[in-house]
Amino acid sequence: MNFTLSELTDLQFKKISNIVYRECGINLQSGKEALVRARLTKRLRVLKIEGFKEYVKYLESHNGGKELGLLVDVMTTNKTSFFREVAHFDFLCEKILPKLTKKRMRFWSAACSSGEEPFSLAMLLLENIPNIRSKDIKILATDISPTILGKARKAVYQEGAFQDLPTGFLRKYFVEIQNGGSRAYQVSNDVRRMVRIAKLNLMESWPVKGPFNVIFCRNVMIYFDRLTQEKLVNRFWELLEPGGYLFVGHSEGLSGVKHKFQYVQPATYVR
Repeated sequence: MNFTLSELTDLQFKKISNIVYRECGINLQSGKEALVRARLTKRLRVLKIEGFKEYVKYLESHNGGKELGLLVDVMTTNKTSFFREVAHFDFLCEKILPKLTKKRMRFWSAACSSGEEPFSLAMLLLENIPNIRSKDIKILATDISPTILGKARKAVYQEGAFQDLPTGFLRKYFVEIQNGGSRAYQVSNDVRRMVRIAKLNLMESWPVKGPFNVIFCRNVMIYFDRLTQEKLVNRFWELLEPGGYLFVGHSEGLSGVKHKFQYVQPATYVR
């Protein structure tokens, strides 16, 4: 079956964009047509559907519920790495952790992708919190994509994933394994047991209990419109303890969004 990228009409693009926005808040604006065509052509091949008109009908049908999740999967970008935007981890280590003296500590990686962010956080806590075994520390890691969460749960990464890992961390916090004949590394049990991985759609209700000391929501809001960003940021405000911190991506400053947070440094805010 042959698919051509010209099969997606303006009306079909608009319908798919509306569905994606409704499901996960991602705002597929005009100019994203080529991206949508390229990514969804793969789904059409898998489903053996002849064109985008039929695909839209399938999404809107009684049987299209599972496909909605897979649509979101292919429309979301899951680019991440260990200790990405390291200035946030430096600030956490130098300015926040020394002030967290209570036994209970709660952290949330609100768009955890394949797990590098929450595992980086866990490693940092293990390195910097004295007597950590006597503390009540939990890291919640959530994402909308079941596929990418499956990768986070496996916690297996190829050799090229560690370019920003601090010296000695690979030996200390990973176990070398064989993965399909190639060398790979799995996050150690000490790190993994600190992280609870769960599916969560940021646009829906949150079965999440605060208060949190720190929330990471980085490189996600760039895909949302301003109204969606504003609602999300204010929901984070409600779940943070007074003096708690919100980290967003460095391309996602909150200058255009109404919020109650105090600016601390680029992409770093405090309640």
